[in-house]
Amino acid sequence: MAIADEKDGKVWGLFKLPFRNAQSTSTTTTSRSSSHNTTTHHYRTQQNQSLGSTSLDDGSIPRTNSSSSVSSVARSLLPARRRLKLDPSNKLYFPYEPGKQVRSAIKIKNSSKSHVAFKFQTTAPKSCFMRPPGAILAPGESIIATVFKFVEHPENNEKPMDQKSKVKFKIMSLKVKGPMDYVPELFDEQKDQVAVEQILRVIFLDVERPSPAFEKLKRQLAEADAALEARKKPAEDTGPKIIGEGLVIDEWKERRERYLARQQVEGVDSV
Repeated sequence: MAIADEKDGKVWGLFKLPFRNAQSTSTTTTSRSSSHNTTTHHYRTQQNQSLGSTSLDDGSIPRTNSSSSVSSVARSLLPARRRLKLDPSNKLYFPYEPGKQVRSAIKIKNSSKSHVAFKFQTTAPKSCFMRPPGAILAPGESIIATVFKFVEHPENNEKPMDQKSKVKFKIMSLKVKGPMDYVPELFDEQKDQVAVEQILRVIFLDVERPSPAFEKLKRQLAEADAALEARKKPAEDTGPKIIGEGLVIDEWKERRERYLARQQVEGVDSV
């Protein structure tokens, strides 16, 4: 559309260029809006699929199926919290004495806030045994367990430190409600609650060569022996002693007889 100027006879195209720009701008805006809507729809679709939710057409925030599913996945990714603290943490040290039954020791401490039962297992039950094989520990309580093993003679003249034992030990734990008597059946009745605390490897020590590990083993074995002797002794009765009626009467009679005898002696002296 053109408008003629009566004064100078010029014709001005007022709407031609602006209309073209407006059409181009509208096309660009429509294209950008369509691209934005497509990207937003694609993002929401991916978000809904990752959260396991149902897509909503009203543009509201999608709802998750269950918050517990997310928490359960998070818990499965976290490492299991240990109930026991072991010293040594993952080894059992034995003095290397072929043809003899040797001992090792491990300190087991309940590091949780509840009572915990523990149990030993070994791949060689015929040549190894534990004392105690299991027990129930109160929170913060500790015990030194002794492990016995028969050491076989080396093959092909191997050196002691070159010996690699295939025997392994496993310590399992189970959370219990409170103080109770330990029975191995606890671990069979609650299999789904049993946790493997540690797999222990066997390490041999040269008895002729002193080492920090060997000295520590001797100290732990001495503590285990002392604790065993303490458990064998009968508990001392610290309560009040009750004297039977007969004993009281007999003691009164003795005192009375001594008193009468003293009176007779004093009467004789006074004559």
